[in-house]
Amino acid sequence: MSIGKFAQCSGLTPSALRFYQDAGLIRPAVVDDASGYRYYAAGQLAQGIAIRQLRDMAMPLGAIPQVLDGDAAEAGRLIDEHVARLGDQLRQARRTAAAFQERPGEGSGLPVASMKGPVLAAAAEQILTAAAPGPGSPVLGGLRVEAASGALTLTATDGYRLATRTLVPDQAPGTTWAATLNGDDLREILPRIRHRALVHVEASRPGVRLRTDCGHTEYCRTVAGQYPDYRLLLSALPPAATRLTVARDALLRALDRHAGNLIRLHVTRGGLTLGPAPEVAAPRSLRARSAGPPAAAWFHLTTFYPAVSAAIGPDLMLDLRGPGQPATIRSADTGDLTTLAMPARPGVSLAPAGSGTGSLP
Repeated sequence: MSIGKFAQCSGLTPSALRFYQDAGLIRPAVVDDASGYRYYAAGQLAQGIAIRQLRDMAMPLGAIPQVLDGDAAEAGRLIDEHVARLGDQLRQARRTAAAFQERPGEGSGLPVASMKGPVLAAAAEQILTAAAPGPGSPVLGGLRVEAASGALTLTATDGYRLATRTLVPDQAPGTTWAATLNGDDLREILPRIRHRALVHVEASRPGVRLRTDCGHTEYCRTVAGQYPDYRLLLSALPPAATRLTVARDALLRALDRHAGNLIRLHVTRGGLTLGPAPEVAAPRSLRARSAGPPAAAWFHLTTFYPAVSAAIGPDLMLDLRGPGQPATIRSADTGDLTTLAMPARPGVSLAPAGSGTGSLP
């Protein structure tokens, strides 16, 4: 193949191929002595594509021969180490950028609340289980934080599940403030603030500053855009038709053993049964207390399981409101964490977050 044809097939440019020849990465199979034209063998195409892919992930030139010459295990290890370094560099760049964007000489930001590091980290992780993963809506991928009346409320939703929890800070300056924090930034920060005795949350110009009592500071970006009015949703919910109280760990064990993503919960006066369909010969039965008429509801396991696993305390309370209505999952002992989960319809797959299909009203 001519250099132009080989470049087209491999996704590289002719100039890149000339550069990679000089770097010793890939040499032409034939160079015409008279014209200087370069020609490549079809068997070199896989090597050319591999070089392009490695360069697309910013692999240094000097490391590429080690990846190409090593076996699959060695190549995988080198790529994983490189990607981890890129992640560290990106996180450091974000922290440096946030620090750079601070107003010169502005000092501390607006004080929002001060909380024990382990308490704040654990609560944020619980609520973030309801945030939308991936590159979808930035607002739905974030954590809503609201300070008012001496309390700090954390909320997240992906359109199918909504989790909210209200905390009482160790120090509450009385600030009324709200923002949506970048979920990815926060997940990266939480392991570091978990071991800090006290964390001061401060609103600054580019985002939020988390300052510890020993002088360490973390920065978290905020997300622009209007957050869904979850309070309106909560206030508009009809009363529960059927209420169930069940041991959280027993329910989790049953969900662990469940095959498939669609699960049916059947509540009777005698307890709770779980199975993929009513006609299953031996659905799993759990001891439970119920109030109200017998009821059945379908859930996607990927929606229901995180809501159960994030619940607080040994027992949880499940409120069912009927077809198409969100179910409420909360602790039977303490009410400071509440999760809503949309029921599923058999035969209907989850739609992308924010599409509105089967999502929270």
